[in-house]
Amino acid sequence: MSRIKKYKIGRRLGAGVYEQCQTQKFALSEQKRGGGKRTTKRKQVSDYGAQLIEKQKVRFSYGIREKQLQKYVKDAMSRKGSHADHLFEVVEMRLDNTVYRLGLAETRAKARQMVSHGHITVNGKRLNIPSYKVSAGEIVGIRAQSQNKGLFENLEEKIKDTKTPNWLSFDIKKKEGKVVGVPKIGTAEFFDLAAVFEYYSR
Repeated sequence: MSRIKKYKIGRRLGAGVYEQCQTQKFALSEQKRGGGKRTTKRKQVSDYGAQLIEKQKVRFSYGIREKQLQKYVKDAMSRKGSHADHLFEVVEMRLDNTVYRLGLAETRAKARQMVSHGHITVNGKRLNIPSYKVSAGEIVGIRAQSQNKGLFENLEEKIKDTKTPNWLSFDIKKKEGKVVGVPKIGTAEFFDLAAVFEYYSR
């Protein structure tokens, strides 16, 4: 997907939907767009429209196809406990998102590409399935043959500002991360998962 198209989606759904829309460049472009005298009145969004927006936020943020998200929602609704917690757990613990959360890739799209191209291992074995759900205790690493590739140059410098979530740990010497828990949805999340369930319950 082109940067221009991502910018358009980011304007519609919010900057948090893509990492490229969380940059100073995007912020400046938005300032320029809103810098003119002409103003447009926002249309009031219906309940359905609001739910659709939240669903699209999840889809585009995690790079999930519609059928995948439907499957995740259906599975979450079949489980006991908080449906939102179950859905958040499955999207966060996808292998591509785990690689992104560890700081090995700047964006989820790049993380997905790393996995698809066979650069990532789980418990020492190469795994090229971005949607694979990692489990507590599993080790996510960089394939030995890939560690000297440009993708992973200056890795220590790249990840120094990464805020690794508390369900993951990373060993820079071994160039591998460990799943030490399960992600929990917080109040500061970019999307409203309750609205996603309302959308699919129609």
